[in-house]
Amino acid sequence: MKIHAMWQDYPALAPDLTATLDLIDQNIHPDNPAVAKALVQMINAGGKLLRPAYCLLFSQFHETDHEKIIALAAAVETLHTATLIHDDVIDKAPVRRGTKTIAAQFGNDVAVYAGDYLFVVCFQLIAHYASDLRSVQQDSASMERILNGEMAQMARRFNVDMTIADYTEQVTGKTGQLFALAAFIGAYESGQSLRFAKKCEAIGLNIGIAFQLMDDILDYTSTDTAMGKPVHEDIRQGVYSAPLILAMADHQAEFAPLLNKRAAMTDSDVVSVLDLITRYDGVSKAQALAAQYTDKAVAGLASLPDQPARATLIRLTKQLLTRQS
Repeated sequence: MKIHAMWQDYPALAPDLTATLDLIDQNIHPDNPAVAKALVQMINAGGKLLRPAYCLLFSQFHETDHEKIIALAAAVETLHTATLIHDDVIDKAPVRRGTKTIAAQFGNDVAVYAGDYLFVVCFQLIAHYASDLRSVQQDSASMERILNGEMAQMARRFNVDMTIADYTEQVTGKTGQLFALAAFIGAYESGQSLRFAKKCEAIGLNIGIAFQLMDDILDYTSTDTAMGKPVHEDIRQGVYSAPLILAMADHQAEFAPLLNKRAAMTDSDVVSVLDLITRYDGVSKAQALAAQYTDKAVAGLASLPDQPARATLIRLTKQLLTRQS
């Protein structure tokens, strides 16, 4: 299976990521042909594989069972893909990774079953390869935090009083936990101590928050083609991210009349909101916040043992802050 072009710059990691995708593909065999077709298409849709990459890299500080780490990286990516499929159902998203979402192509029923099936695959891989129950417990706890993050986002839709603290809490669960889980499982299942794995988990959390901040920034600075999904759609859906929240913090009176129109917002209203975000430096403030989390993550990575994986982790994490898609 073909991996994202970005990994051409990481030739030592690319074969393991290819093996990760192949293993996921080998474990997808539901009885329903529509679900099978939907899953194969999603897995092959060109995701960046960042979470399994971090799992693999954090495992490289200790000599380990290579087959096991590939399988656990596959479990992490399977969990991530399941959450994306369900997200697209909830958000009624038409496009993901430049192609129609599973829900848009096959209907919500198929999409929900496809996502559920991937949860099963995730737990099968972890149950088969994990060295003890701690990784299973970590995975289930992460799933709970992810769900809580999703529910927090749902509860805060169209909330013009949303603060950056609310946003950070939300993305800590929604995105941060998957990066934290990848880092923890990679470190712990390689044979490192629980203390070391917990340190890696904290680093992974900062990486995940920085990544989500950049994703939200790109929603204001990229085109649909570059992002592979409709941009500015979150505003219409009442999902407010860092650039909007930071710009609105001291200027709510100017934003509220537009945002309070909710689903009735026109294209002109959206443009007006974007103009206000530009006027009040929402994007640059969000970029500064992303840099803070990236710096925290890089500082944590720099404290890890001086091995080749550390340099790769630092390089990859810094690259995420300057990405354009």
